Amino acid sequence: MKRETQVLKIAVFLIGLPVLALCIFLFPEVLSIAERNGEYFYLLPLFIIYLYLTAIPFYYALLQAYRLLQFIDQNKAFSEQSIKSLKIIRYCATMISVMYVISLPVFYVLAELDDAPGLILIGLVITFASLIIAVFAAVLQKLFKNANDIKSENDLTV
Repeated sequence: MKRETQVLKIAVFLIGLPVLALCIFLFPEVLSIAERNGEYFYLLPLFIIYLYLTAIPFYYALLQAYRLLQFIDQNKAFSEQSIKSLKIIRYCATMISVMYVISLPVFYVLAELDDAPGLILIGLVITFASLIIAVFAAVLQKLFKNANDIKSENDLTV
């Protein structure tokens, strides 16, 4: 069982790398582009800070996913701790989705400024992907809660 979860732990780590690369390399580059276009320069630094703020719930959800995999390794998959981790993942994904919905008008302004209509699609993809993750985490949370209830009932009958 540890081999399968080890692969998933590596996958969780690899999921975090592109976002870290964006935060380190791409966001400062966007600021340099904003200096060349002075029209909305005041908007871009605030937007970059906002994007950095959306990385916080993302990494917290990845941490909870890693903890969930550790609980599976310890044969505590259907425990209250796992249910709590799934609940936190659901809240983080919902928070990311809401934050990106709020920022969609800024995506529109930046897309018009740079004449890049694909930028709006990036905001929409991130919004809907995090919404799908939130729904999936909610379903798993309900499933784990039901399994935990059945497990506790079986423990009491023996």
